[in-house]
Amino acid sequence: MIRRYRMASLSLLGCGVFVLAGLSPDVTAQQSAKGQDPEVSVQRLQRRDVTLTRELPGRTSAQLVSEVRPRVTGTIRRRVFEEGSVVKAGDVLYELDRTSFEATYRNAQAALQRAESAIPSSRARFDRYQRLRVSNVVSQQDLDEARTQLLQAEADVAAANAALETARIELGYTTIVAPIGGRVDASNVTQGALVTQDQAQPLTVIRQHDIVNVDLVRSSSSLLTLNKALASNQIRTNGEFVTVELKLEDGSRYPHPGKLQFSGSAVSQSTGMVSLRAVFPNPNGILMPGMYVRALIEEGFVQGSFLVPQRAVSRNPRGQATAKFVTDDMKVEERVLTVDRTIGNSWLVTDGVSDGDRVIVEGFQRAGVGQQVRTKLVVVEDETGDVRNVAEASASPGEPKSDTQAFAGSLPASLR
Repeated sequence: MIRRYRMASLSLLGCGVFVLAGLSPDVTAQQSAKGQDPEVSVQRLQRRDVTLTRELPGRTSAQLVSEVRPRVTGTIRRRVFEEGSVVKAGDVLYELDRTSFEATYRNAQAALQRAESAIPSSRARFDRYQRLRVSNVVSQQDLDEARTQLLQAEADVAAANAALETARIELGYTTIVAPIGGRVDASNVTQGALVTQDQAQPLTVIRQHDIVNVDLVRSSSSLLTLNKALASNQIRTNGEFVTVELKLEDGSRYPHPGKLQFSGSAVSQSTGMVSLRAVFPNPNGILMPGMYVRALIEEGFVQGSFLVPQRAVSRNPRGQATAKFVTDDMKVEERVLTVDRTIGNSWLVTDGVSDGDRVIVEGFQRAGVGQQVRTKLVVVEDETGDVRNVAEASASPGEPKSDTQAFAGSLPASLR
């Protein structure tokens, strides 16, 4: 009985195998239909002139800074300005007690009048002695003494004039004005405070805000590499002012471009860095002195170069940059690239690509080397790195456009 049951089971198993064997062609066909060539997103590479920039760290500083100090000793009678406000050059900031300075000025005026009153008599005496000397009525010594008295009286008038001018200047110093225009800080003194001439602590500080300096540093080795590239014409420049853009602390772009003012002529022995300075307009007061920023300096441009999206480039075990491409027969191949630097979200590639190559930017994990694939043409935005599908419209019913036609149709007319 058990033997018959085993024989029946084997018979059923055999039938099942034959049934499965009979269905295998249909299953294979279905799997083949479902397992079609994987689709990858590709971007077609084209030669272009690439502007090279260098990102450098830096800090902002005011172009003009004025520490306001008193020029005379006195007592603060009144603070005129509002702390944190914008002042113009010549605006009154403080007023000192003028009483003693007005008295000194009036005393200097009286001293000048007294000195001037001695001039007429000394001049008349000298003139009279000159006439009498012709007839030998007075001696030469008397004439010389009269001349000396006249010169001394004139010198006294000059000294009194200088003293009066000094008193007038010191009286004017009791009104402390802004030497430059800009934003004024908080006041370090209050009404009634005694201040001394040229004291160490400033009364307040004014910083010019409409123009801001950005002090940068750059390694001497990178500067040497740039100079060699410029000398060999690998990098070209238009010869105009070098433009500079800023990235703020929050990562946003500063809306106003600046220009490079100067580059240092010496290398720091302690850091090996070269100092640079850029100047930026600051009409809205966004930049404040002391802010940490990153500057993008335009070094020049490279003609006929290729930009490969960073998302398409990986590294092999040797550390070489590699990328996958789709050949003309729709197969995947991997190439080793020679990369120079990053430009936005792309690599500047100097070797390993040619005009019209299709690099895989999405789906390369599903596509092995030598595998047949289907392609979908996309464009990777340089600034954001986002992938944008290229609109494909049929040239005629039932005849889709090629990758090249679709890509050309998506470009602006100026770039076609």
